[in-house]
Amino acid sequence: MDNKLSDFEREFRGLFHGVMKWDALARLWSVVDPGAGWYLYAIGEAPPAQPAGAGEVREFIKQLDELLRREHRETYCGIVYADHLERPTFIKIFDPNHLGVSCGSSKNPPLPGWTMSLVRPTELKRFGPLPESRRRWWRALFDVA
Repeated sequence: MDNKLSDFEREFRGLFHGVMKWDALARLWSVVDPGAGWYLYAIGEAPPAQPAGAGEVREFIKQLDELLRREHRETYCGIVYADHLERPTFIKIFDPNHLGVSCGSSKNPPLPGWTMSLVRPTELKRFGPLPESRRRWWRALFDVA
């Protein structure tokens, strides 16, 4: 184990379970406690210094769910992963428009588009810039200039 990794990086590299069906994604969202102190992180933006408020978490889940269902035009989900499906503490959400090989079978699997975690994130370096459309979506969600 690499002792130089942050708690966030250790958890990020841990075991995750895929959310394969859309109804399973709805169940996952239903067990997320919005007031638990979630850090919402868009990879490519600065990691948050403080956890989001419950209202922000609810709005993030709502908007993200709509985006995933609209842009991942498949009969299955398969782009959301959680450390625990019944009591998640870390969730990775892959951007449906920038998937690459998200299953981890490549040497350099893509990073998720977003993470939700109960541990404060440290910066993850993207391979290339955050697409401007996603930057606008993220900033509009939290009313950031």
